[in-house]
Amino acid sequence: MDNSLGIVIVSAGKGSRMGTLESKQYLLLQDKPILIHTLEVFNSMPQVKEIVLVTGQDDVRRVQEWVHEYKMDKVIKVIPGGSERQHSVYQGLLEIGTEWVMIHDGVRPFVDQADIEACYQMALRTGAAVLAVPVKDTIKQVDGSGIIVATPDRQSLWAIQTPQTFRVSDLLRSHQEAQRSGFVGTDDSMLVERMGIPVAVVKGSYSNIKITTPDDLEYAAFIEIRKGEG
Repeated sequence: MDNSLGIVIVSAGKGSRMGTLESKQYLLLQDKPILIHTLEVFNSMPQVKEIVLVTGQDDVRRVQEWVHEYKMDKVIKVIPGGSERQHSVYQGLLEIGTEWVMIHDGVRPFVDQADIEACYQMALRTGAAVLAVPVKDTIKQVDGSGIIVATPDRQSLWAIQTPQTFRVSDLLRSHQEAQRSGFVGTDDSMLVERMGIPVAVVKGSYSNIKITTPDDLEYAAFIEIRKGEG
């Protein structure tokens, strides 16, 4: 296989923290669903060969209609996800025919194309890479009764984002091993790390936010307006 790139965009969550009846990824940002903003970033990149979109079972039809309406021509499939994010990613992976894959959250519409390319190039050199930003705040480890038990060195802490880039074969193997052992991780790099595969960090942008709360949505609207003024 050549070094072609496929994208799995995960958009199956219900987003209870948003406090809306509508799932967060389908809320409008500047009169367009958040998910479409995210898709547009990847759909316009020449490196991207195909996109698989994983949504909720009840949302497949309308997302397919949006893909057609907004001319997202690199989306090859819209499929229903599983009960956990990890299961949704795995279902998407099974549809990918490229050598390399990026996993990206459907509710991160402000990811920068230069950062996506940097993450891809790092993965080609090292085998796996994720976007991340250095943690700004002091982080405390707290026990069950609310008492601080440790203060990790902030210089070694990074907040992990998406996209995360892997060889499809490595990520499939990592998911299958996680399934066998009943392990559920919070992101894909965690599964790959368990297999002993080093994952490189690529510095991204603090504006690559994951829209999960009403405050995030307000900030997203602000970013979008600033983009329009730039």
